[in-house]
Amino acid sequence: MSKVAVVFPGQGSQSVGMISDVIAQHAIAKDTLSEANEVLGFDLQTLIESGPADELNSTENTQPALVAVEVALWRALNEKLAADIMAGHSLGEYSALVCAGALSFCDALKLVRRRGQLMQEAVPAGEGGMAAVLGMQDDQVEAICAQLSSYKIVQPANYNGPGQLVIAGHADAVEKAAAQCKEAGAKRAMILPVSGPFHSALMQPAADAFAGFIAEVDIKTPSVPVLQNASIELETDPKRIRSNLVAQIASPVNWTRTVELLAEQGVESIFEVGPGKVLTGLNKRIDKSLSSSVINNSESIANILA
Repeated sequence: MSKVAVVFPGQGSQSVGMISDVIAQHAIAKDTLSEANEVLGFDLQTLIESGPADELNSTENTQPALVAVEVALWRALNEKLAADIMAGHSLGEYSALVCAGALSFCDALKLVRRRGQLMQEAVPAGEGGMAAVLGMQDDQVEAICAQLSSYKIVQPANYNGPGQLVIAGHADAVEKAAAQCKEAGAKRAMILPVSGPFHSALMQPAADAFAGFIAEVDIKTPSVPVLQNASIELETDPKRIRSNLVAQIASPVNWTRTVELLAEQGVESIFEVGPGKVLTGLNKRIDKSLSSSVINNSESIANILA
């Protein structure tokens, strides 16, 4: 029997005014954001609905904002979408764990707020960076990073699909690697406007500090397996879920392998729950045979509820 996967996007999919129609039409979505305000002690809902954008895009705010929005969308579906497996891209993994019942919404918000702060603080501003390399084989990019690793840290951070790899590390090493990728035939190699070298070894201090913070949080067995970024395995054991969340901060997100594994597990339909449609685009590039749909507004929710 064919299976359904529900996936949640990560940082970069946020925008001011996201899901405003859902908040207006679904009381449970509005209540979810009010709950987030209470947990965090500031007006996250106004930041989501009205900005300013630079404040919303600050990592420590982006992370709880996206989890709140994604959980609000999931709750608005009113249990009408049954998932066999859940997964998330980086930060999206927290939304997956909340919606699968492994993490409470309250704990997830506190965790990602702290996660965002630690990631922001791990590397001084301007010292780290990320770049997207398009139109080049993964192993070619890996080889260029390896050659530069004796100089400084630069490594793959996100395997987002065929010919789409994000690298991260020291800013000058990332720039050198991007330039060398262009010379070696990459279609594009763009420095990304991000505030840190996420999912690289430079994030290890953040991961170490986060381990102490998450140790105090209760994690339950999820109602459905969650395919985690760090292990690329279906996880149900709370201890493994916890250690994977720590490891994820300083290790690459292999979304390519995630989608391949979903297909191997018998998944035929993937629903992306969250603002934008980044993952749906990636999913189609990775495996065209999969049905990929987006749930990011009141119309897409109505289609499920119909």
